[in-house]
Amino acid sequence: MNRNATLWFIVAILVAAGIGTALLRHDATQLPWLPGENESIWLVEARVDFYATGGPVTASLSIPETAPGFSIFNEQAASAGYGFAIVTDANDRRGEWTRREASGAQSLYFSASFLPGNAKEDSKRGQLPIPAPEPVFWDAAQVTAATELIEAARSTSSNDYSFAREINERVATPTQNAALLLAKSDSPVDLMRKLLTDAALPTRDVMGLPLEDARRRQSLVPLLEFHDGEQWRLVDPGKGVIDTPENLLLWHRSGRSVLDVIGGQNSRLSFSIIRQSVAPVELLEARTKNSLFAQLGVHRLPIEEQSMFKLLLLLPLGATVVVFFRVLIGLQTTGTFMPVLIALVFLQTELVPGLISFVSVVLLGLLMRGYLSQLNLLLVARLAALIVLVIFVISALSVIGYQLGFSTGMVITFFPMIIIAWTIERLSILWEEEGPRDVLIQGSGTLMVAVVAYLLMDSTVIQHLSFNFPELNFVLLACILAMGQYTGYKLFELHRFAPLRNLGHK
Repeated sequence: MNRNATLWFIVAILVAAGIGTALLRHDATQLPWLPGENESIWLVEARVDFYATGGPVTASLSIPETAPGFSIFNEQAASAGYGFAIVTDANDRRGEWTRREASGAQSLYFSASFLPGNAKEDSKRGQLPIPAPEPVFWDAAQVTAATELIEAARSTSSNDYSFAREINERVATPTQNAALLLAKSDSPVDLMRKLLTDAALPTRDVMGLPLEDARRRQSLVPLLEFHDGEQWRLVDPGKGVIDTPENLLLWHRSGRSVLDVIGGQNSRLSFSIIRQSVAPVELLEARTKNSLFAQLGVHRLPIEEQSMFKLLLLLPLGATVVVFFRVLIGLQTTGTFMPVLIALVFLQTELVPGLISFVSVVLLGLLMRGYLSQLNLLLVARLAALIVLVIFVISALSVIGYQLGFSTGMVITFFPMIIIAWTIERLSILWEEEGPRDVLIQGSGTLMVAVVAYLLMDSTVIQHLSFNFPELNFVLLACILAMGQYTGYKLFELHRFAPLRNLGHK
């Protein structure tokens, strides 16, 4: 078998393996081929970090039993060497890790899946005991300010719900009385609790987790609930009296602290969040827990790693786009895979601001490179100096962008510094050897390929397929190998060699 036959045999094997494995995964897990044919769930992972002092360790984390607007399923804990149990005490549900002896840095994980749209939580919340309002202690100046503020809110309200709304508006846009009380309170939530409690409304502290896709190291947000005589209402100071927002998960309600660690110090709690599309039948744990694809799939990784793989699994598509434009179209780019890196940055920001940021850095870098070339430096020293200057340029853009209220200046730091510096160096050398025309051709070619790669990688369908059916990347690999065998005219060369073809016909 010659080399060409061997290559095409490998291409056929890769295509068959990629499509065949995807078909088997679809049959085993019922994952749909297109997004929107399934239900979205939120995967939330709590991570507890602390430093064990060498003795017995007990770590207790508050975990939700029910959450308004969500149903909970598929809870699990992962921490090597620790025992784990879920205990319930006086309506306080907690996950408890125990170990006889531990020392050094420790990391404990608890994850759960939340399905949106379940309204049964409201009735469950109504069964929780309503605490009696406790006395609030104000100093002399605070008594007068609190009394006037409460009376003003009561005069412009008709019930407990509208009263709480009026109180919240006065805290959000502080009047003189509210400003005085805020100055002596720990937070707007603390002030709201004192005012509502002083007005004889039962309150309780809650901790919420805003749900955003592919977020890591998130913290709980302190909120407040009050009882209006019929049900518990949520108060988010500055945002009004509201029912639970669609993408807010109430993780903890008043009781014990959110996290208790015995036998450790410097404890810290953080959350990783990812939104995942699953078929309704996949929500049944019994259907997937024995599946080989469920055991070996990306979905079994910690959520923090899943967020990273969401981007990594898009890279083969970007590489395929680059090969297509360079091998078949004949488009010149600065570096082989620089367009893919630029496309990844565009995924973190909007397309137009990203283009402006990139062009700004490169143009400023070319100006600085032109000055460095006059100093007759060696290549290594010149490149190192350029890296330092590029860092200063990016830092300046970040500060300026922040002051102007834009985040694009900070997003530019996603670019690898060395690659940007080398790109500027190559464009400068190209400018000196070939002139500005070739610089413009390669620079515009790089941006064109990056934009096409971004548009494809930003597609919801492609993101769904790459994450849920990663074996389809075998098909992309087969396409790259097949294009690597092409030795004919490139599209841009057809016009260039047209006179030669005409001579051949004469």
